[in-house]
Amino acid sequence: MRIFLSAVLFLSATSVLTQDTAPSHVFDYNSKAPLDMQEAGVEHRSGVAIHDISYASPKGGRVPAYLVVPKGKGPFAAVIWGHWYWQNSEFFNRKEFLDEAVVLANADVVSLLPTGPGARPGHVQDKDPLSDRQVTELIQAIIDMRRGADLLLARTDVDSKRLAYVGHSYDATVGGFLSGLDKRFHAFVLMAGGLSDEADMKTEEFQEFRQKFGPEKVDAFTAKFAWTDPGKFVSHAAPAIVFLQYATQEKFLTAERARHYAELVSEPKQFKLYDAPHALNAEARVDRIAFLTTQLKLKALDPSLIAGVPDLPQPPEPAQ
Repeated sequence: MRIFLSAVLFLSATSVLTQDTAPSHVFDYNSKAPLDMQEAGVEHRSGVAIHDISYASPKGGRVPAYLVVPKGKGPFAAVIWGHWYWQNSEFFNRKEFLDEAVVLANADVVSLLPTGPGARPGHVQDKDPLSDRQVTELIQAIIDMRRGADLLLARTDVDSKRLAYVGHSYDATVGGFLSGLDKRFHAFVLMAGGLSDEADMKTEEFQEFRQKFGPEKVDAFTAKFAWTDPGKFVSHAAPAIVFLQYATQEKFLTAERARHYAELVSEPKQFKLYDAPHALNAEARVDRIAFLTTQLKLKALDPSLIAGVPDLPQPPEPAQ
């Protein structure tokens, strides 16, 4: 859905495609290659270290990230956080979940917060919604997250059995792919992201998109990339547990559509709707941290710490 939503609804999910079987090589990468982690600096907040790092992407370039490390020796649980792609937000990058990750460090969690390919310095947006580059960047986003898991699990202070992923919007969809591809994750939180191209292609919005860009061109594109439906991956998330968080104040990702996505997700799973815009709200954050606390066997946090995390501002939708 990324192509469809970014072009039509400005939500940036993945590509508007059906799915058959992904070519076996598409998500392959050399997990034994050097991570080449480099550190540009470190900040300390009440004993929590925030490392400004980057690591090598198997698809070229470097992945900017924050690595948030608690004080102590561990073993620590670990979380990878994937930001939204709302381009007129100042949190269209690794900063979105930084305050939340710092709070979770007080529960002995190491966090990695990468900036995705479409938000990195020097990136030029491809405005053609039917460009192959849309899919190329999606694949890179997925592989870069898997490489992030390599980075975390290479640490001697990380408990390999307590790894989770939290993704919002575009990176919720990335998490849908990860859930079926990478069985190192114990739990997923997928927030307000598209999880079924098959369902989305039945909508009136998609039919309008198809007419706008030409039925033959759109149909040819969907046939070419007919293997990229995240629903075919998230339906095989088990044994990992998936917590789905969706908002009710959405024009496209409606409650009805969110419930349909939830039906596709394998058990075990949890699902909740929030009276909020795409950015979600404090209630969702409290539930998310409670879920991670249970699934990763964390010590309970002081509620005042959680309440101190600022809400993610919801920018206005760009004019269509």
